[in-house]
Amino acid sequence: MVAAIAQRPAMRLLLRQWGERQWLRPLDVAFADFLWREVPDASPWLILAAALASHQLGRGHACLDLAATLAAPGQALSLPPAGDEGPAGVDPALRPEAVLAGLSLADWQGALAHPLLVAGGSGTTPLVLAAGRLYLRRYWQCEQDVRAAIERRLCVSPQLQAALPVTAMRTTLAALFPPVAGERVDWQKLACALAAGNGFSIITGGPGSGKTTTVLRLVALLQALALTDTAGGQPARPLRIRLAAPTGKAAARLSAAIASALASLSLAGVAHAEAVRAAIPDRVGTLHRLLGGRPETRRFRHHAGNPLAVDLLVIDEASMVDLEMMAAVFAALPETARLVLLGDRDQLASVEAGAVFGELCRRAGDGHYRPATCDWLTAVSGERTEPALVDPGGSALDQAVVMLRQSHRFAAASGIGRLAAVVNAGDTQLLAELWRQPPADLAFCALPGDDARRFSELVVDGGPPPAGGHAAAGSGYRHYLQLMRAQQPAGTATAAALANWARAVLAAHGEFQVLCAPRLGAWGVAGLNQRIADALHAAGLIRATHGWYPGRPVLVTRNEYSLGLMNGDIGVTLELPGSAAGESILRVAFAAGGAREGEGIRWVLPTRLRAVETAYALTVHKAQGSEFAHAALLLPAAPSPILTRELLYTGITRARERLTLATPAGIGLLQEAVRRRVLRASGLLQ
Repeated sequence: MVAAIAQRPAMRLLLRQWGERQWLRPLDVAFADFLWREVPDASPWLILAAALASHQLGRGHACLDLAATLAAPGQALSLPPAGDEGPAGVDPALRPEAVLAGLSLADWQGALAHPLLVAGGSGTTPLVLAAGRLYLRRYWQCEQDVRAAIERRLCVSPQLQAALPVTAMRTTLAALFPPVAGERVDWQKLACALAAGNGFSIITGGPGSGKTTTVLRLVALLQALALTDTAGGQPARPLRIRLAAPTGKAAARLSAAIASALASLSLAGVAHAEAVRAAIPDRVGTLHRLLGGRPETRRFRHHAGNPLAVDLLVIDEASMVDLEMMAAVFAALPETARLVLLGDRDQLASVEAGAVFGELCRRAGDGHYRPATCDWLTAVSGERTEPALVDPGGSALDQAVVMLRQSHRFAAASGIGRLAAVVNAGDTQLLAELWRQPPADLAFCALPGDDARRFSELVVDGGPPPAGGHAAAGSGYRHYLQLMRAQQPAGTATAAALANWARAVLAAHGEFQVLCAPRLGAWGVAGLNQRIADALHAAGLIRATHGWYPGRPVLVTRNEYSLGLMNGDIGVTLELPGSAAGESILRVAFAAGGAREGEGIRWVLPTRLRAVETAYALTVHKAQGSEFAHAALLLPAAPSPILTRELLYTGITRARERLTLATPAGIGLLQEAVRRRVLRASGLLQ
């Protein structure tokens, strides 16, 4: 096969066939064609590697790992993709295992030795080969920029810590974190101190571990110290602080959480308490808005030549931030500004290329704190680090990462919390025990593909409530559609009444959500959205299954700056009274912030939405940054490379009160998924 495919016509035919089957994106095939037009003498193996490097970007990898690809081609490349016809419908000669059979790593690397296309580092070639990984140059440069920016900020941390007033920090931290009975170590307090003493820091933890509470108190601590600092005879001023998140949904959630926590935050014993409270921001924007994203371009208004006016930037849901966006953030951030990343290291990484957050806090569970770091933390916080987490050989990055270790969302008896912990630990035996005897808030559902009744029951009414209750959270999509009809204002309603109705519908819609793993196939987004629409139509809850109709939920899939909408925003189509008697018009309602009566709704004409898709079913990736009272996670009938421990964990933790996990395949599929980890190709830490 190697000799045959190594001919240019055969390789071009192969890439075209992969493109026709949607194994490769049109972009990947076009990139290969472009390189061959520009450099006709390039080796077919070089062109294949370039197409695959582009393909890997679409799958979230920053590069193509040549050795890993040769060792397990189908797994490394996810070809054929999930949702293809399966082994019986695929010509064996098209499979990457057959294409790469017999090709050695040395021969492949030798074929990449073309000075016009591939370099080992700096230069202008479109491809970069570094340590056995092939990059598109832009992503290699992003990786270099992110690493260098982090290293620069870590280098100044010792001076930053030395400049902080130990007594004032200890007093303020004691006021912000009163002792908690039963806790040996207050990790939120330690995280706050660690972030204050570093130019770059990471706070990671699972759902309900207190990341929002910690960052709110971190902001209060830094503002209190800033307002007390009158060095050089200059009047004290509050820090310029910005809060951001990758998506509109995540930003809205953090805004609500900050506002709620701020209302109950006690600042007794904190210097300048009222000024501190007034200086804590409670609005969160998306990263695109923060950086000043420009329509139809990758460029931002803020960059190294026009940096942000900020002293502290906090990014929530940082696991969703891709490599290119992280590089843009560092470029726009002044060298003197602190950056704090919040997130759950065990969640899925960003949809786009890179797994920056997960890589940076990979060692967080074991601490690796140097004795000097522990001594400083004890001096400023009074907390002692556990001996097992001390490591004299810990890296500079380890000293800036802290993991919150106690969940306050899920009680010890919570099925959702227990399932998340079991999946995260990769314990297939305990997973099987939970499957046999699920707790009250957890339901496993056998869902054969041809069982239309069972499927309809699940998505329309949320399925039968599990033993022990939680029936209120299991109302499925019927709940928001009935509320939409029952509370629809009369034709003479005011704008405030219409906005209040829309807010109620959006809130009701957010109580239940169907999640899935793949995009293609009967159990992918497109197939499920159509099946759900058919089920709701059969139940008399919607009047159409295609096009625009009242009740249709939509997901924005591309930033729409002119409309004020961001990728990930969810809206619901509503029928409003028209100008003439009996006339009605359709508008899509999106939450736009603001909690007072009549506020917080952005109305958009359906015809103005150029990039939306129906959102009865969302992929787990798209649901990141969201939570629902009841989530129904539907898994496909057959194993797939995309079914991983991280995907299951992320899907499970989208549920707040009740989780239904449905699959036609049974416990075996779950156990196999739990054993499979996401390993994204990257060289960020190498």
